[in-house]
Amino acid sequence: MAYSIAVLPGDGIGPEIAAEAVKLIEALSEFGFEARIETGLIGGAAVDATGDPLPPETIALCDAADAILLAAVGGPKYDRLPRAQRPETGLLRLRAQYGFFANLRPALLYPELAEASSLKAEKVAGLDLLIVRELTGGIYFGQPRGIFTGEDGERYAVNTQRYSESEIRRIVRVAFEAARRRGRRVCSVDKANVLEVSELWREVVEAVHADYPDVELSHMLVDNAAMQLVREPKQFDVVVTGNLFGDILSDIAAMLTGSIGMLPSASLRSDAKGLYEPVHGSAPDIAGQGVANPLATLLSVAMMLRHSFDREDLAARIERAVGRVLADGLRCRDIARPGETVVGTVEMGEAVRRALHEVD
Repeated sequence: MAYSIAVLPGDGIGPEIAAEAVKLIEALSEFGFEARIETGLIGGAAVDATGDPLPPETIALCDAADAILLAAVGGPKYDRLPRAQRPETGLLRLRAQYGFFANLRPALLYPELAEASSLKAEKVAGLDLLIVRELTGGIYFGQPRGIFTGEDGERYAVNTQRYSESEIRRIVRVAFEAARRRGRRVCSVDKANVLEVSELWREVVEAVHADYPDVELSHMLVDNAAMQLVREPKQFDVVVTGNLFGDILSDIAAMLTGSIGMLPSASLRSDAKGLYEPVHGSAPDIAGQGVANPLATLLSVAMMLRHSFDREDLAARIERAVGRVLADGLRCRDIARPGETVVGTVEMGEAVRRALHEVD
């Protein structure tokens, strides 16, 4: 059986890292995985070509796909466009279009990168945490929103933070289920001391926890959680939180691993279809130079194999291959320290593909 994968390279370094992901997927045919890959436009590239950051042709492509791999969207040249045309709006629409409500962002530190972390090596050695972020609700989607002019002539802006019980319940269940496969600990992050939305969030979390007595539950205010991530990150196993808080905390967690260029993510719904993308952005300052780190994108392919195609064997093989390459001393410049061997995007992708045959 050949699976269908929609690849959306997007903007900036997106086409470069997406190309390495496609080569990796094609290389998996040697291990019994067959895929049909089709490429579509999203973000600024789609705006340039069609005026729409998520054109109908891309939606049709994604409709027919078993899984979607996205590289990166955005860039300074699009910042002054009307919001409906901005690249990030295309990404938000894509998530909402398919109901990808559960965003899984693992922060796993490879031992070889302990010295590249923003924290002391002893603080992060052995780090393995998972942030579960609600992705289709909260302040990014709540209504009303916009910039208005009041009766007094003054302009004001409104964004609405909104969550329903059912939205909270389904993301929290994802977190508890994930914890059962890991260290059986969930930390729910909110701002219940000042936000009514967080009061409801905490109440629902407690109710769902009754179905998971084997999992330890704790609560933490988001400001404290941000501090604790850089103070003692290994205290966490699974962190579950809303859209806005998850966006911020997952970027903090990214730097604990040595570089945001190392973090993959999966955005899932209730069936096997998912959207897979690196956590980092489009990095327009290095686009076209061949120096971007493709590892987060290659690790996103591993997450795709695990969650959409039930190929844990191949997902683990890719992850071990990345570990082998790092153990061999190869580094892209974002994770390199003085004296280490720096390679480019293509060279790193080639090294991972070779390592597929070298790991058990």
